[in-house]
Amino acid sequence: MKKKLAVLSICSALSFSLLVGLPTNKTKAAPEKEHYVLAYKGKLPSNFSETISKAGGAVERVIPEIGIIEVASADPTFLSKVKQDTNIQSAGRELEAYLETDPDDAVNFTPGTPNGEKVTLDSNAASYWDKQWDMQRLTHEGDSYNLNKGNHDTVVAVIDTGIDFSHPDLKENADLAGSKTFVPGTKDAWDQNGHGTHVAGSIAANGKVKGVGPDLTVRAYRVFGATGGAQQAWITDAIVEAANDGVAVINMSIGGWRWMAHNLDEKGDSASMVAYHRAVQYATQKGVTVVVSAGNDSRNLSDLHDMQTYWKENYGLDIKGPSRVVPAQIPGVITVSSSNEWSNKSIAFYSNYGNGIDVAGPGGDNGPLYDSLYRQNPAGNYLDKRDYTYRTLSTYPTYPVAGGNNATTQFSDGQWHGYSYLHGTSMAAPKVAGVAGVIKAAHPEYNPSQVAAAIRQSSIDFGKVGNDPLYGAGEANIYNFLSKEKSKK
Repeated sequence: MKKKLAVLSICSALSFSLLVGLPTNKTKAAPEKEHYVLAYKGKLPSNFSETISKAGGAVERVIPEIGIIEVASADPTFLSKVKQDTNIQSAGRELEAYLETDPDDAVNFTPGTPNGEKVTLDSNAASYWDKQWDMQRLTHEGDSYNLNKGNHDTVVAVIDTGIDFSHPDLKENADLAGSKTFVPGTKDAWDQNGHGTHVAGSIAANGKVKGVGPDLTVRAYRVFGATGGAQQAWITDAIVEAANDGVAVINMSIGGWRWMAHNLDEKGDSASMVAYHRAVQYATQKGVTVVVSAGNDSRNLSDLHDMQTYWKENYGLDIKGPSRVVPAQIPGVITVSSSNEWSNKSIAFYSNYGNGIDVAGPGGDNGPLYDSLYRQNPAGNYLDKRDYTYRTLSTYPTYPVAGGNNATTQFSDGQWHGYSYLHGTSMAAPKVAGVAGVIKAAHPEYNPSQVAAAIRQSSIDFGKVGNDPLYGAGEANIYNFLSKEKSKK
């Protein structure tokens, strides 16, 4: 199902979309397989495979820790048959996640500076720190690095498109041996898209660009390929696996509107929603702090009418009753909105907001001029008013990905060096994940609730005084936390 969003961030939070099978015109073609998620009550019964087979399905993935099974079947009656099993709490078609495209695609996207050219960086520069306004603010001009840079024993899981493990700014901190792929047909967690490498750099880069914790370890749990989507079970499996591996923090720069419109079944939560709930709960109970992006739809997550209008206008979906954004509105996660460089009163134009926002992270935008025009008329074409330097600069694959022309930067020597300006709640969340990682490095005994409280209490109070729907408790700041810790000693 193709999406047509005009109001999304350039950097792609990840958006969920219902997987819809298309009928074939070939009279003798075999029926197309559908994928299903089965959520069992409690532990998996010993005969689950036999029961599924009798109903016309084949087991493709088992997540025993949380009682979730992924099944493929070409039998159109499979779902009705398998639901007769009283051991099953919920069963339904599996939902599929897709990488979100740039909002400017709807108005003839041209990457780079306002005149359509890419941002040029000096290939010989020893550092791009002067261009990292976001890190400067998070670290108080780098002062936090003198207090705590994290450590290699503290692992932040990046559930995303993978990582470029060879990147000079990441190779000392990216755990190739421990990384895993959950994408069928792939053998490794190398990034062929770019999104995951940018996220990883925001957390733990240590080179020409810096992350929040330049001594933290980042580990890839790849759930997306170069193109196409990710089945819900792949993501659920990755969360559980990361928790089993003992990571300290999980970052999921994932959001979704079309998905959440379909997350209720006839008797309550859909099977995919049950799986997500259980996976996050499993991780937090194992001491893992889970950080997620709020999404890039410019919508109030607390306003059901706003959400319903959005579904109707953008997808033609007439949704009635309650529903939720996932994973942004799953209990137990830290939900992050996106702040910008130039304002402490207004979040980035694309960022979702609402009472469920915990904190903001600097995710960048197109600058104040673009913002003012957009807010006057979101449907307008303001490509010539963008300033990409208001976005966030981080690592990008050192090899060409997605055709080799999707980076927003070019270099003075004409070579491909692996840095790009991006923006979105996808870029905001890993800043907070990095803060969480450094906090865990300083206090490995902290549980997820304590980490979340520390992040909120040390944030900069942007927006209205106190907690507000735009910034939550404020913009996360690792220096505030570390400096207060130092003053206690």
